[in-house]
Amino acid sequence: MSLDSPLFPELTPESLKHIAEHGTVRTYPKNVVLIHEGDQTDSFYVILKGKVKVYASDEDGKEIILNIQGAGEYFGELALIDAAPRSASVMTMEPCKLAVVSRADFEGFLTQNPRFAIELIRSLVQRVRSLTESVKSLALLDVYGRVARTLLDLATEEEGELAVRQRLTHQDIANMVGASREMVSRIMKDLINGGYIRIDDRRISIRNKLPPGW
Repeated sequence: MSLDSPLFPELTPESLKHIAEHGTVRTYPKNVVLIHEGDQTDSFYVILKGKVKVYASDEDGKEIILNIQGAGEYFGELALIDAAPRSASVMTMEPCKLAVVSRADFEGFLTQNPRFAIELIRSLVQRVRSLTESVKSLALLDVYGRVARTLLDLATEEEGELAVRQRLTHQDIANMVGASREMVSRIMKDLINGGYIRIDDRRISIRNKLPPGW
């Protein structure tokens, strides 16, 4: 099984590959809800192929995307550690192949591999820091500031330019920054017209330094 570099490097690809080998490999089509917020489930998931979104929603169906994860990343560890209900929902955004590890296998792996436990703690710290930054953005930045920060956070350098690997719709971005799709669409259009970004097949490239305000 092949694992790309994870978003949180403290959990090494080698460690993820090792624990994934203790799981059952399953495939899922697009738009399948793997975890429902509030569920009492006991599985840890390693993404071998595909992409998922981690999100929270209210009774009216309004949702906010907390994270988008791809191959070489993982989810579901919190409920295994504290045995509490799932704190968010997870849905496939494209066909996925996942290694599903049971609580017993997960706990056994932690016991036998203390180095992995240390890596997991460090990775959880990074996730807390990332969520703290997201809360600060929601509280302190306007919609443009949140969009700009999200694009920069998601972008990686490819062939000399910054690009967002995930193919996101305007609605995806709106759900990530807590704004309307219409507002995000206007901001993205202005950034395109200003020559700051380019979008080809939903792949966003950042061509110039984003302006400080909109």
